[in-house]
Amino acid sequence: MAVDRARLFAMPGLDAQELLDALSTGVIVLGDELRILSINSAAQNLLGMSHNQVRGRGLGELLRAPDTFHQTLTRALVNGEPCALREVAIQPLLGSGEERIADVFATPLDAPHPARRLLVEVSDATQRHRITRENALLAQLGGSRLMVRKLAHEIKNPLGGLRGAAQLLERQLKDHSMREYTEVIISEADRLAALVDSMLGPTRFPQKEPLNVHELCEHVYHLLRSEAAGSVLIERDYDPSLPGMSLDRHQIIQAMLNLARNALQAIAGRGRIVLRTRVLVGQSIGSVRHRLVASIQLEDDGPGVASEVRDTLFYPLVTGRPEGTGLGLAVAQDLVTRHGGLIEFDSEPGRTQFTILLPIENGNG
Repeated sequence: MAVDRARLFAMPGLDAQELLDALSTGVIVLGDELRILSINSAAQNLLGMSHNQVRGRGLGELLRAPDTFHQTLTRALVNGEPCALREVAIQPLLGSGEERIADVFATPLDAPHPARRLLVEVSDATQRHRITRENALLAQLGGSRLMVRKLAHEIKNPLGGLRGAAQLLERQLKDHSMREYTEVIISEADRLAALVDSMLGPTRFPQKEPLNVHELCEHVYHLLRSEAAGSVLIERDYDPSLPGMSLDRHQIIQAMLNLARNALQAIAGRGRIVLRTRVLVGQSIGSVRHRLVASIQLEDDGPGVASEVRDTLFYPLVTGRPEGTGLGLAVAQDLVTRHGGLIEFDSEPGRTQFTILLPIENGNG
């Protein structure tokens, strides 16, 4: 595809720039040292700058990307060989500055060295990447539910026998001082049974009722404030246009609390947490596209999610903290998916954001 577009520059009777401007794919023509010679309209939107503003400037001045991105393009220009990069994270340094996931194809244009030129196509793959990631999260949830059911069965059966045996033993003991030990056994068996029940999560379907999402957010905000140390700043950033929705009050509050408490633990008593709401238009959750979606975000300025647990973060018993149980996020994800929603996360040192996405049906849930 890229080669065919490159030939546009050599086709008589056609205005190549008009044809390139009609494309939804960003097209950038680079010269020596990856300096921009020409860009089409889609690339101007990507960079947030006009053709005249970018002409003659180095691509690295305008676009933040991994080192391999610039190195690969330089090699393609020097060696005159085409190349492709899949799902690379790029971020315009000016304009909106929003990070995107892109597929990049580079094709050398016919020109003698050292006047070589490189045609670079930048195709926005953010939505595809997001859908793939969300489908992976949903698949992860299905796998974790199956794993938990099997694990619960294997644990609860012997626990019941252990507890029953301890009760029988307690009745046979003539020395009442020895009952202290059977009480410990029974207490620990009950604690482990409760832990397994919490892993299984709620079994009932959501009991939905018309609600104002911000009422739930305020409830979580006040609970969080009561649990937070004085050096923790908790901010609210609500979107007043968010319509009423039909939700299970207790399940959504529990999901939000699990995320909020995770954020509180992440900042270790000092830092900032933001509770934010937004309305998203034309948003997909997994493979299903919705006209309106409510976004409830919990953001903190902690150290971020450890790289070794990112891919399995929503599995039960997976945690980045030595004292954690690894149940909070798994339960929260389960509660939200019962409403047709999903929890996503984005994390880097100094900024971690968990987002609850809930579909708004017909504007009122």
